[in-house]
Amino acid sequence: MNISVVIPLLNESDSLTELHDWIASVMQSNHFSYEIIFIDDGSTDNSWEVITSLSKKDVSVKGIRFSKNYGKSQALHAGFKLAKGDVVITMDADLQDNPEEIPELYNLILKDNFDLISGWKKKRYDSVISKNLPSKLFNWAARKTSGLKLHDFNCGLKAYKNEVVKSIDVSGEMHRYIPVLAKNEGFNNIGEKVVQHQARKYGKTKFGMERFINGFLDLITIWFVSKFGKRPMHFFGALGALMLVIGFGFALYLGIDKLFVNPTGRLITQRPQFYISLTTMIIGSQFFVAGFLGEMVLRSQRNKERYKIKDDVNL
Repeated sequence: MNISVVIPLLNESDSLTELHDWIASVMQSNHFSYEIIFIDDGSTDNSWEVITSLSKKDVSVKGIRFSKNYGKSQALHAGFKLAKGDVVITMDADLQDNPEEIPELYNLILKDNFDLISGWKKKRYDSVISKNLPSKLFNWAARKTSGLKLHDFNCGLKAYKNEVVKSIDVSGEMHRYIPVLAKNEGFNNIGEKVVQHQARKYGKTKFGMERFINGFLDLITIWFVSKFGKRPMHFFGALGALMLVIGFGFALYLGIDKLFVNPTGRLITQRPQFYISLTTMIIGSQFFVAGFLGEMVLRSQRNKERYKIKDDVNL
């Protein structure tokens, strides 16, 4: 199979038929073998009924429905697990991503041998205050933190080699950082393509300003995981050692001062250095324990599904 198109969605029933027909037209005109995988992330409208209807008319349409809303990352994780195509394309279901971009994305992956191509919505049709400005700030921070020179980390339109999507674990709200996750797994040939962004035709956006707060928190998480995720003891152990050195230093100073310099002075417990020493040694010990626990959890970690599928079609 040439291409798997993975489409996570939430309450997008109005756009699904039009999106399917558009994708099918592009695929057939380019003679691609393909599948379209819809992941219904707990929609409360009739999105699943539309997907079921499409699957009866077109055997290339596949779908799964979550029992509740788990989030875009879990939807992508499920879609990646099912994808069989040599190239996997992700896009949003709101018709703001243009399926006409698919052939060029496909060629960039297979002919130019990119591992991943991330879309760049250079011209956007979103609100300047609620989306454009926060998005620019977010992307700047992501570039500085990750070292990837991408303009638009959060663009839903991306293309991947199949082996890339099978190697990464998209969880939490890490769908914004899939290029970073891919880089951490050793896929370094990551490119970018300017893609057409279209105004939303149906419904309204499912994301508010809180996604940027969550995005920056996730950015801190992924920075830490990328640097110390496979060696947590290196981080916590270093902090613990620093705290213990400070604590023992103050304790040694207090002991020498009390025994040899000023034996008739204040009791050690009446001096602030005592509490600094005690606190830093306790914190240092806790950091060491955290490091050991992190190493143990890392060694015993197993992949677990983070969603419950309620229904499926054509799988």
